[in-house]
Amino acid sequence: MGQQLLILGGKVIDVRAPVGSHARIVSVSTNAALPIPLRPSRAFLVKGATIPDGFGHYIFLESTDRGIPPLPDGAEFTVLPRNYAYLGDGDIIRISPADAAVRVLFRASSSHNSFLVTEQCNHYCLMCSQPPKRGDDSWIIRDIERAIPLIPKATPELGFTGGEPTLAGEQFLSLLRLAKNHLPRTSVHVLSNGRAFKDYRFARQYADIGHPDIMIGIPLYSDVAPLHDYIVQSNGAFDETIQGILNLKQLQQQVEIRVVIHQQSLPRLTQLCEFLARNLLFVDHVALMGLEMTGFTKANLESLWVDPFDYKDKLSEAVGVLEKAGMNVSLYNHQLCLVNNDVHPYYRKSISDWKNEYAPECDGCARTNECGGFFSSAMQVRYSRHIAPFSPNKR
Repeated sequence: MGQQLLILGGKVIDVRAPVGSHARIVSVSTNAALPIPLRPSRAFLVKGATIPDGFGHYIFLESTDRGIPPLPDGAEFTVLPRNYAYLGDGDIIRISPADAAVRVLFRASSSHNSFLVTEQCNHYCLMCSQPPKRGDDSWIIRDIERAIPLIPKATPELGFTGGEPTLAGEQFLSLLRLAKNHLPRTSVHVLSNGRAFKDYRFARQYADIGHPDIMIGIPLYSDVAPLHDYIVQSNGAFDETIQGILNLKQLQQQVEIRVVIHQQSLPRLTQLCEFLARNLLFVDHVALMGLEMTGFTKANLESLWVDPFDYKDKLSEAVGVLEKAGMNVSLYNHQLCLVNNDVHPYYRKSISDWKNEYAPECDGCARTNECGGFFSSAMQVRYSRHIAPFSPNKR
């Protein structure tokens, strides 16, 4: 049966694998009739009495009413806590027998799949939701390289984020080539601060990948360099970011500008949008984004938090500037009841499903299906005091 660990959370409850086994990246299958030649590369998720032969791994969910049934001789298995009951066919997980840990890398049923390429970064943003870490984390890229070929070919979109993914240099570019080769119909979205693309040669290497549907989202927090550099805590970042954007667009690459709204960026939000309309009219998309209450945001909360209700008129003004310039604009990470009606056409449900919640005040709202709700972290930190559910007669 293997070692009994009885640890929940990100740990497995029981695991059996050869001594010294390295971490495995496996694709989950619930298909007991899967052709036999395909089974060795899959992990079968046992949900009933049927346990077909030939799978490379077997996954059980914790149960108090039954033990592990007989398995083929030498078969590897893992028992997971019940909070992994969401696992389904086509999901990809990392199982590490050495430390009895499990991590879900990809969910086939989700439309918000992203790979964290590295936790290292050359910014130290005041509101960073993924605080950077030092040290060698190249193992992450090796895991992604093993996972990409397992992703279902029908996946509509895939993201790459960080940290700052371009710090991985050629390895980052190799991941994009791998995604293009294995998932040619999957749209790719990269989150980057854009500074690496100030080097025209690197920008050219990125463009030469020739991915048919790739966009890079680059943050810009002010129209004046000192303020942007302060927010990202890196001198010279503004100039390098702008040069990176110009190089990418010269090479006909899709670029999105991302603006996170908080106390520091809000005062010049309209001026920033005017700057974009005058100088970067050719970018493909502008996303105006609400604040995520995690990471460094919690530490800097009093200098960042502003109630979206209090800036809704300024948000309308900013959207109006971009709309009049003919730019493609979207509003992310806000609540529908906290924005003016004139921005509703640009409103998007954008928060990833795995970290999306609704506040108790949202109960009974007639427009919950249209509203993006909150980041889960907001429920424990802070959210607007002006949440007002729509009644069925007032939409």
